[in-house]
Amino acid sequence: METISGENNLIVTFRREGGGVTITHLATADAAVTVPETLCGLPVIALGDHALTPERPAPEGEQVRISCGAGWAETPMDNKNLAEVALPRTLQTVGDYAFYNCTELTRLRLFDTTENWGGSVLMNCHAFHTIALQKEKPRSRTLHYFADELSCELDVTLTAPDGTAGRFLFPEYQESYEENSPAHHFDYQIFGAGYPYHHCFRDREFFPADYDALWDKFLRTEHDALCALRLAWYRLHSRPLPEPSAAQRYLAYLTANAPDVLHWLIENRDGEGLAWFLKTAQIEQSALRGACGEAREKQEPGLQVLLLEALHRRFPSGAEQTFDL
Repeated sequence: METISGENNLIVTFRREGGGVTITHLATADAAVTVPETLCGLPVIALGDHALTPERPAPEGEQVRISCGAGWAETPMDNKNLAEVALPRTLQTVGDYAFYNCTELTRLRLFDTTENWGGSVLMNCHAFHTIALQKEKPRSRTLHYFADELSCELDVTLTAPDGTAGRFLFPEYQESYEENSPAHHFDYQIFGAGYPYHHCFRDREFFPADYDALWDKFLRTEHDALCALRLAWYRLHSRPLPEPSAAQRYLAYLTANAPDVLHWLIENRDGEGLAWFLKTAQIEQSALRGACGEAREKQEPGLQVLLLEALHRRFPSGAEQTFDL
């Protein structure tokens, strides 16, 4: 078996077809994997059915060993540790059940040049929740596949060709079919506020304005408060920016829930985000004082200084209070 250098330790089985390469099996012990863009001088254009399914025997075909120089003997090459996969720009097709049973998989990085997605590509990938999608086309339809296929919460970063990025949260929802025996049919029910977000596409294309239009209805539906907080926060820090009226509604929600926002920012040690929020929102004195105490308890002096400065700026009498750094 030929060995070539690469970013990961992989054993790749493939076949040549259509002027490129289809990977029929990829095995690794690594947690984060970058699928190669070329093999044998040909572009990698497809992942075959079950290509990364853990513990699946490799089918017949050409094989190549890709080495990053170390780590071959430590753990089995069975894909059981696979948590993050980066797909190449050249990839056009992903086959049925390509990631079936990759139970540790949480994140995909990919390009919208991958247009053909098989059935149940992510079946039993119960930990999956994050997508980083690089847009290359004027009309991108790749995100629609994941939003339509998956009902779990999706944390999606869309990066435009000019490098600007937007982060969009697609809340979770659940579907159930309950047998109605007397009527001899099944009742279909949807639980959770995420269904409209997963289906806010026109001709499979995503439009941020349509996404923003769902906010008021989302708040009137039973929803997770932390999910709402993150959705509003990410949207206000995304490009393209929401329309002014939508931005005002997001900011109003964050301001009304300032204690929770401040707690979240302190928990994540997000000094940049905290500085923005303190400058942008009109936060009540009690919320600022509470956050000062929390930052002190967590031994975050940098965050505490930001909070104390905001407290003094908005409520000068707050300077009479004493806080130890």
